[in-house]
Amino acid sequence: MSTVPELDPAGVAALGGRLAANVRRAVKVPEETLRNLLVALLAEGHVLIEDYPGVGKTALARSLARSIDAEYARIQCTVDLLPADVVGTNVYNQREGRFEFRPGPVFANVVLVDEINRASPKTQSGLLECMQERHVTVDVHTHELARPFVVMATQNPVEYEGTYPLPEAQLDRFMVRVALGYPEPDEEAEMLAQHAEGDRVLELEPVANVSEVLAAQAAAGRVHASDALRRYVVAVLEATRDDPRLELGASPRAGLMLLKASKALAAVEGRDHALPDDVQALAEAVLPHRLLLAPEAAGSTRVDVVRAAIERVPAL
Repeated sequence: MSTVPELDPAGVAALGGRLAANVRRAVKVPEETLRNLLVALLAEGHVLIEDYPGVGKTALARSLARSIDAEYARIQCTVDLLPADVVGTNVYNQREGRFEFRPGPVFANVVLVDEINRASPKTQSGLLECMQERHVTVDVHTHELARPFVVMATQNPVEYEGTYPLPEAQLDRFMVRVALGYPEPDEEAEMLAQHAEGDRVLELEPVANVSEVLAAQAAAGRVHASDALRRYVVAVLEATRDDPRLELGASPRAGLMLLKASKALAAVEGRDHALPDDVQALAEAVLPHRLLLAPEAAGSTRVDVVRAAIERVPAL
């Protein structure tokens, strides 16, 4: 893999701007959703997209992969999908008289896991272990996954027959949870005109490479987070734990994810330090899917709890 010079905050911001503009050429996506996707990419996190069929989830993943000239793979989840179908397996080579490892689709840079809740719990856990550990162990041999590595998993929020919903402990592996929604009428009409001549994603040219993405990830990791900011994140977490509407509040891992995402957002905006504004901007994408509502919390949502926590906790 080729190397690139170390990126400064301005370079990361320029990279983020190029990626966002390129993705928008092929798919209509809300600015906040696209921002959160870039944040997850630079923070080495994964994305859960919960939305209706046909709104552009696959196109979004393909557009990101083409924009960074990365390897893309799609896994269509079904009840009979096996862990080996995802991670790969050892196959006997008769000519050489030995077993060879055949990597599965999870070894790509950008992996779309379509309808993850249709896979069996065993397959889900195998995939989520890869996401967490970033390597695969088959027959005592460990195989490192590609870098960068981002999983974009989808769930259909209206069709639950024959599904295995992810429990909170597994949802916790995703850095952000987003939705695309339906485009505005003018945007949708424009999209119909653009796609009438063919697949817009195939027309995209790379505007970056994986080495630049790795450099941007390193730059995001170097963004300064003050002690006051870390204490602010902890205070927000504690506010969720004290909320009587919750049976389970935000975990320390949620705080780590929120802080990493905040540093990545600062880098995308060209800053070398993270602010409480970054935490507030990302809290609704990072925290709600890690919370568990209490049975008596009728009428409240997990987003309501996060918003209340942000409003109650003063920025330090």
